Amino acid sequence: MMRQVRYVEQRDPLAVPLLAELAVEYSSRYGGTAAEVRRDLTAYPAAEFTPPDGALLVVVEDGEPVAGGAFRRYDAGTAELKRIWTARDHRRRGLGRFVLAELEAEIARRGYVRVYLTTGPRQPEAVALYNAAGYTALERNIQHEIGPLHRFEKHLPDSGPARPRGAGDTGVHAGNS
Repeated sequence: MMRQVRYVEQRDPLAVPLLAELAVEYSSRYGGTAAEVRRDLTAYPAAEFTPPDGALLVVVEDGEPVAGGAFRRYDAGTAELKRIWTARDHRRRGLGRFVLAELEAEIARRGYVRVYLTTGPRQPEAVALYNAAGYTALERNIQHEIGPLHRFEKHLPDSGPARPRGAGDTGVHAGNS
């Protein structure tokens, strides 16, 4: 099986099915329609998920988008993870951890030293993923209409000289799995 990591824009045809499935998943867990949730997901300015400060990646296996995730600038030294997702038919294969590792590597290349994220109270799989990947749980002091959000952070190891943000890789990485 050929696995590729592609950096795309929010409206790229490879990202569309993952965001649509994510909207269905969130609506089933938290309420609202999939269309309402999709509008919320795409309400963020798409430019926040493009270089120099952010990225959106999609993992493609044999031509099919199977997982993805994004980050954007949170503050000068911190990237915020968003939209980590694995397609329903491809779960339990380590793709979430793979996406997380790819995002962390790109975040470090962009010069960020810390990763921050929030996840909802009805996403135990996400909490388990972040705990297993070495994230530190922070106080759950953000109240949201769906309940208190889980907050996490991770300080990235010093990986040597960083590329200036804006020199991010927008290409394709390939590998076998």
